[in-house]
Amino acid sequence: MARELEPWQKIEQSITKKFRSSLWSPFVQAIKRYELIQEGDRIAVCISGGKDSMLLAKLMQMLNRHSDVPFELTFLVMDPGYSPANRKKIEDNAALLQIPITVFETEIFDITKSVDQSPCYLCARMRRGYLYSRAKALGCNKIALGHHFSDVIETTVMGMFYGSQLQGMMPKLHSTNFEGMELIRPLYCVHEEDIIAWKNYNGLQFLQCACRFTESISASGDGIGESKRQEIKLLIRALRETNPDIENNIFNSLHSVSLDTFPGYKTKGVRHNFLENY
Repeated sequence: MARELEPWQKIEQSITKKFRSSLWSPFVQAIKRYELIQEGDRIAVCISGGKDSMLLAKLMQMLNRHSDVPFELTFLVMDPGYSPANRKKIEDNAALLQIPITVFETEIFDITKSVDQSPCYLCARMRRGYLYSRAKALGCNKIALGHHFSDVIETTVMGMFYGSQLQGMMPKLHSTNFEGMELIRPLYCVHEEDIIAWKNYNGLQFLQCACRFTESISASGDGIGESKRQEIKLLIRALRETNPDIENNIFNSLHSVSLDTFPGYKTKGVRHNFLENY
C-alpha cells in the first residue's frame, strides 16, 4: 500500500509534475540564462507572504536540494508591521510548505502611513534596504526577490506610459548601497497566471500583498484593484485577446534593444544624445 504523502510533499510533487513546464522549467531557465547562482553563494530568499515569494522559497529550496552547484539558503521574512492575523498566515504557510523562516521586525508601515505622496515607493525602498542589511549581517551575498515575468513587462509599460522612459527590470543587479551584495530574480521567466494556477490547484491562501494599502484590491474581488500597475495589467490582458503573443513580444523586446534607433538614452546615470556620434 502506497504511503500517503504529506501536504508539503503533494505541493512539491505538483511543481515537478503538473506544473513542471510552466513553473519549474522557466525557473531553472532563468537561473541558467542569467547566471543567477554561483557555487558558494549564500542567498537570502525574501518572503513577503504573497504567492510569488512563497513559491520562490519553495522552488529555491527544491533546487538547493538537487543542484550540482552547492549554495546556501536563508528564508528571510521581514515583518514591517503586519497585523497579528497576517503574521500568523505567513508563519502557518511556511510551516505548511516546510520552509524554515527567519523573521525580523521593523516599523516601516508606521513610518509610511503618514506619507501622503508615493507611500508604496517609500515602503518598497525601505523594505529593500532592511532586507539587504539583515541578509548581509547573516553572511549572505545575495537576496532573491519574487518578481516574475508579468512584473517585468508591466514595469516596462508603466515606465513608458507614466514615467516618460523606456526602463526594464533586470534579472540581477549589484547593490549600490551594500558593497558585495546582489539582487536576483529567479522567477524572471515565470508567468503570474501560472503561479495563480499552482496556488489554486493546491488550495493555498497567501497574503494579497506585503502592505496595508491593498484593502481595495481585496475588496474588489478580482485581485485587480485600482492602482496604476493594475490598470496596466488589465490593458495587457485586453490586448492579449487580439494578440496572444503580446506579453512575449514585450519581454523579448527588452532583450533586443537597438540603441542606434533612439535619439537619447541613459547609461550609468549619464544621459546621452544621438548627436554625440552623428
